[in-house]
Amino acid sequence: MLPTDKDLRDIEIAKLAFLGGSIAALGDGIAALAAGLALDALKQDYKSKKNRPTASIKSTKTQLDYFINELVKIRNNVG
Repeated sequence: MLPTDKDLRDIEIAKLAFLGGSIAALGDGIAALAAGLALDALKQDYKSKKNRPTASIKSTKTQLDYFINELVKIRNNVG
C-alpha cells in the first residue's frame, strides 16, 4: 500500500512534534542547570565573599556545548 498525501503530512507533523518536544526538553535541562548554578553561586558567595566564577563558567560552557550539540544531532536526524 502506497503512502497517501495524508500519511506523508501526518509523518511531517509527527517529526515537528518530536523536534518541538526535544527542544522543550533541552530547554528544561538548560533551565535546571542554570538554576543549579545560581544556587551554587549563592552558596559560594555566602560562604566566602570572594567571587571566583572562572571554574564554574568553564563547566557551564561545557554543559551548554553538550546541550547544543545534542540539539544539532536531533535536528539532523529529524530533517
